[in-house]
Amino acid sequence: MLASVLLPLLLTGCQNTPTNDLTGGISYQTLTQPSNNRNLDTQKIARIRTSLAAQYIRKNELDTAQRQLEKAFAADNRYAPAYDMMGVLLQQEGSRINLEKADQYFKKAIALDKDFEQARNNYGVYLSQMKRYNEAVAQFEIAGSALGYEGRIGALENLGRTYLQLDDRTAAAKVFLRVLDSNRSSLIAHIELVDLLLAQQRVQQAQLLYDETLILVQGQGISPRLLLQGIKLAAAQNNKTTRQQLAQQLLSAYPLSDEAKQLKTWLNNPEAPWK
Repeated sequence: MLASVLLPLLLTGCQNTPTNDLTGGISYQTLTQPSNNRNLDTQKIARIRTSLAAQYIRKNELDTAQRQLEKAFAADNRYAPAYDMMGVLLQQEGSRINLEKADQYFKKAIALDKDFEQARNNYGVYLSQMKRYNEAVAQFEIAGSALGYEGRIGALENLGRTYLQLDDRTAAAKVFLRVLDSNRSSLIAHIELVDLLLAQQRVQQAQLLYDETLILVQGQGISPRLLLQGIKLAAAQNNKTTRQQLAQQLLSAYPLSDEAKQLKTWLNNPEAPWK
């Protein structure tokens, strides 16, 4: 119900600072089942080798993971998850040469299995890292529209944040509202929408979402970004007591954070707009 109230308010040119953080992206899951009837023994070997590679990647033992994936390819050179995992491995290693190679492995995984949503989500994260945002949008949209895919909400969150990178606040707002329609507990959607509403000076609606966000993070500690949002809301409502309390908490708990720097800049010139 809240989403339907917010939608017309969010589609009128929001302003907010994009973030590079993507979530629900690179995954080491290798449970995708092949879509044809290739030899089950070779498929099983490829699946086991790929799962072992995922474990080594988690421990950053990339050379060992590489060897496991080569054995997966030797067992079944059409096992899509192995190509996706190799893309993840090369991306994690991070050198220019390996980042270039990763692209082809993600593409191969998708070519082998066009319904491999996790590979599309992983590829989207890679494309976003490479600042190929329009291409990333296409991959996240496919993964985020795949009903039944367990990473669908994460893909939609990634899609919304990628739209922010493209400075398309209207599209980002629509996506984050889609997220809340499917999963009311999405912390990312709440936080991003609070910023979008604040930038539009929709203070009451932003406060509603912010209050929900505080409930979601209860017991986990409050991040500097949430503290700054609370300060902005308090300032917009002329609540000096809350503003001062939150400002003190931000400056004492996170003195070196970007949010603390923004706060100090604003305190030196309260008439200036937030950046």
